[in-house]
Amino acid sequence: MANTPLMPKATAVWLVDNTALSFTQIASFCKLHPLEVKAIADGEAAQGIKGLDPILTGQLSREELEKAQNDPNYVLKLQGSKVVVPESKRKGPRYTPVSRRQDRPNAILWLVRNHPELKDTQIMRLVGTTKPTIAAIRDRTHWNSANLTPSDPVTLGLCSQLELDMEVEKAAKNAPHQVIQPEETLASVDETTSEEALAAAFSFDTSKPVQREEEEEIDADAVFAKLNSLKSNQEQDDD
Repeated sequence: MANTPLMPKATAVWLVDNTALSFTQIASFCKLHPLEVKAIADGEAAQGIKGLDPILTGQLSREELEKAQNDPNYVLKLQGSKVVVPESKRKGPRYTPVSRRQDRPNAILWLVRNHPELKDTQIMRLVGTTKPTIAAIRDRTHWNSANLTPSDPVTLGLCSQLELDMEVEKAAKNAPHQVIQPEETLASVDETTSEEALAAAFSFDTSKPVQREEEEEIDADAVFAKLNSLKSNQEQDDD
């Protein structure tokens, strides 16, 4: 449930016309932007809206109002109302003011580069864009790709830092866990110079040399036998 007065703009109109509260105090109480309150005071907004007295509706006490008028830094507190106002849930993409819409591609590029774990639906909620636009910026097929500059959407005023942190945390929880393979490293100096390592390095199998000697002996006998046969054949030829 939102701690918001009934008919916030109508309440703001009444407070602007009937009190000496600052724009910031009225905006904080009515959950509006101070510039909206200023526009109401200048007659540029809320035209035709009849003011609603929050004192008569039981949402603000007269003592609270007088205390706020005497102290410009005082924050008005909403009294418990018998009527509960449900918190409005935004459906669909976030609405972006016309003056900020040209900054959305830069914000999308920043999110794609710095938070690749974010899904398209999350970027849509943060910036108020569409999937084709996000896909075009990812693939660098956007009509203005050459002139895009990555910009933090929080700095641009497209979303709050809290909203960005919540989306990043949600994406991190849903991301699959990566299995880190152990890297092969060289053995330490202590391991390679230990007595066991040196003994293993200079140890040799005595069976192999014996086998070579046997093979050499067999080969030598065959050679001598061949020479004897050649010699006997030569003596026969001489006779």
